[in-house]
Amino acid sequence: MRNAVLHWLEQFEAGDLVLVAVSGGADSLALAYALSLEAPKLAIKVHAVTIDHQLQPGSGAQASKVCSQMNSLGIQTTIRKVNVIMSEGLEASARKARYAALDLVGNEMNAVAIFLGHTRDDQAETVLLGLARGSGTRSLSGMAPRNGKYIRPLLPITRTQIENLCEEVGLQPWEDPHNKDLNFARVRVRMDAIPTLEKTIGPGISQALARSADLARQDADALDAWAQLEIAQLDLADLECEQLANLPQAIRSRIIRAAIYAAGAPSGSISADHVASVEVLITAWSGQGASDLPGGVKVERLSGRLSLLRN
Repeated sequence: MRNAVLHWLEQFEAGDLVLVAVSGGADSLALAYALSLEAPKLAIKVHAVTIDHQLQPGSGAQASKVCSQMNSLGIQTTIRKVNVIMSEGLEASARKARYAALDLVGNEMNAVAIFLGHTRDDQAETVLLGLARGSGTRSLSGMAPRNGKYIRPLLPITRTQIENLCEEVGLQPWEDPHNKDLNFARVRVRMDAIPTLEKTIGPGISQALARSADLARQDADALDAWAQLEIAQLDLADLECEQLANLPQAIRSRIIRAAIYAAGAPSGSISADHVASVEVLITAWSGQGASDLPGGVKVERLSGRLSLLRN
């Protein structure tokens, strides 16, 4: 674990500040522990952030406990309270509020990176959830080891290894009650789906899913890069249907999605069905009318071209 953390720390400069998100669970405690040992060797400063979602009784006390544990590791901590706006399900809404708070603290402290404690088991769960949604290659690629300022050094490491480390060095993890609540899809995957797959197919499912995520991410990155080369030569508000039809569907669908967002659709609002409704205007044209999409975006075929406008 210390080697996994060191690999990323070595990419920064002496005097840089990195944040570590700490909930008090085993994963984030172990990550903070490894950072506390390796960062000082490189003269890199570490600061912890714990997010109080205010969703459970005693959440403030848990945040204070995190501060105490971080103090024992020589790490100062910022507690950031957030108000979770239920724009989506509880999981998604809490995640959105959490990342917004982490971004804000990162900007305030001029942090060069924000370390997250996701493990190989988390990666396997993410891939299965993406598969269930039918969201395509990018969704199946799971979580990237690095996404902008966010770094996930523990993706090669299992939850069991992390729990063993906590026991070995005397860390006392907090168990979030939500992690046992079967109302959440991720918990059902963790407690029911993966154990069933291990039992019926054989051991090593989590490792195989994580490996598949790495391969899918390589493919998705290559396709995204190709699509971006095409997009750079196009007017996304006025696309020639014949030109799009001559491209592979994997590239065409990315261009369509980019064009819809460029026209003003809200971030994250476009599904595979929305893209398919525009796809037929290109490859199965039979005089159909305009397609109305989220954000008031209207797509129609006029004289062999796609017109994308926001009402």
